[in-house]
Amino acid sequence: MEKVKSIAITGASGFVGSHLCQIFKKNGWEITPLGRKEFASTAEELAKIIQGVDVIVNLAGAPVVGRWSEKYKKILYDSRVTLTSKLIRACNLLDTPPSTFLSVSAAGCYTETGSHTEEDNVLADDFLGKLTRNWEHEALKAKEFGSRTVIFRFGIVLGKGGGVLGQMLLPFKLGLGGTIGDGSQALSWIHIKDLVRIFEAAINDSTYEGIYNLTAPHPTTNLEFTKALGKALSRPTILPVPVFLLRLVYGEGAKVITSGQTALPKRLLDRGFQFDFPFIDEAVSDCIK
Repeated sequence: MEKVKSIAITGASGFVGSHLCQIFKKNGWEITPLGRKEFASTAEELAKIIQGVDVIVNLAGAPVVGRWSEKYKKILYDSRVTLTSKLIRACNLLDTPPSTFLSVSAAGCYTETGSHTEEDNVLADDFLGKLTRNWEHEALKAKEFGSRTVIFRFGIVLGKGGGVLGQMLLPFKLGLGGTIGDGSQALSWIHIKDLVRIFEAAINDSTYEGIYNLTAPHPTTNLEFTKALGKALSRPTILPVPVFLLRLVYGEGAKVITSGQTALPKRLLDRGFQFDFPFIDEAVSDCIK
């Protein structure tokens, strides 16, 4: 177990970041949020800000759901790859770099077909696949200055008060919810409570290292997720959203909504991590209590 005192975190104000910060503070850890202001400075100035921190948690990234114009693709790239690169450069300038560098990625790095573990997978060759690979490549450079490096490939994060469910609750409560297309696309997901516990474990336990799929052990489909949400809300789910309409609105970016991946958390299961929410029904029900 590592003795942790201070954590610098990017994306602290986001849905996942705010949940993590609550727990970090309860643990008595000192939090240094890193936002736009800090990253507008030079790597040398950023190094002074993170001087002495024990852990870097790198969550930052512009929302991936949107219309992927060339301008927005650059925003997606800069908010992930360029930001991570600057953070790595700043750490490299420190006499004593952080002992742990914990960064995130996405299950969207995998192809839509087949099941993917950390060791046995096929990486997608589209924009999102390349974006996540470049993002991870920068984060893994933390190993070069001796930081224990962990990368979590997120599934869809489910929790109260925000994230995907926060956007979906109103139409579903009004009885206007439904599948995306026929709902057959895979959905790899994780409950925010399990996510927070995994982060805590990875920060405290020095045997965590490398890439992990941060997904529940039982992936589902968009159809089954829709049914679970309708059941939890006691509302009908009979109005599917046409895929062509999403493509009209989001263009290439619609792929994030209309497709999915089956990512299995083999490395977490192999090390004995016990999920509190392994199944979609109980996860959704807990989120809307």
